[in-house]
Amino acid sequence: MGRKERGNELREKRMQEISLTRTIPYSDHQRWWSTETIAVVTGGNRGIGFEVSRQFAMHGMTVILTSRDVCVGLEAAKVLQEGGLNVAFHQLDVLDALSIKQFADWLLQNYGGLDILINNAGVNFNLGSSNSVEYAQMVIATNYYGTKNMTQAMVPLMKPSSAGARIVNVSSRLAKLNGRRNRVENVAFRELLGNLDTLTEDVIDRIVSTFLEQVEDGSWETGGWPQLSTDYSVSKLAVNAYTRLMAKILGDRPEGHKIYVNCYCPGWVKTAMTGFAGNISAEEGADTGVWLALLPDQAVTGKFFAERREISF
Repeated sequence: MGRKERGNELREKRMQEISLTRTIPYSDHQRWWSTETIAVVTGGNRGIGFEVSRQFAMHGMTVILTSRDVCVGLEAAKVLQEGGLNVAFHQLDVLDALSIKQFADWLLQNYGGLDILINNAGVNFNLGSSNSVEYAQMVIATNYYGTKNMTQAMVPLMKPSSAGARIVNVSSRLAKLNGRRNRVENVAFRELLGNLDTLTEDVIDRIVSTFLEQVEDGSWETGGWPQLSTDYSVSKLAVNAYTRLMAKILGDRPEGHKIYVNCYCPGWVKTAMTGFAGNISAEEGADTGVWLALLPDQAVTGKFFAERREISF
């Protein structure tokens, strides 16, 4: 059996395991959520975000599906509502500070806050083997700063509970610091992003700014950055580092006020972001994010997951 065939066999086996697990209902003592639990999903109008919203609603909680485009967001929410699911819609542009504030005010006024935040909104302009950085500014702004700005706006609104609030950031294995296929060759950057003891928001921002400066002056190809989907990979490197940093900061909160922060890679999913060239469905891609957000008695934070298993940063 060749490597490809063996890989396909292992993947099919893992998907069967996930499917079996998905059909097992949570027992009463594991189910910490209720219809009063509020889950906010950014970029929920299609793909992984839509599927995360659907799966959360299927578990019986209240879902706030958000989208930059009002029309497509309303239509997505309507599809779920017509299926009898408890889903509401609100416009949200993670690049717009006013839009975030308006959403936060609406959420507080109508729902008193939230319990779960899924930072899913993201963009990628490279398909297949292309590696243009023409839209690097937009990619970094949406994927990293959008995630950061939403997190900072939502943390003060996260409801106290014995189970703890949860933040899940959608990331990618393309952004592994020491990945075999797409590692960060710049040793200094790798050490800065990998050292949680010295990691700060400023460190992450400076590294991201350095990348964008090199894009502007044309020197990025020799900067030691990942060589596959470079701008997307750098944005997710920043998301991963920010996930670990926020997990550390929020982990110091007293019991009853904990907020657990993790990230996950959904895999190569058949969505618009991959030009529908992925090898797994949106349902499969959403699975680990939903599972991670709903872990009972969760003490897991600052970790990176794929296919319901922890992976290294």
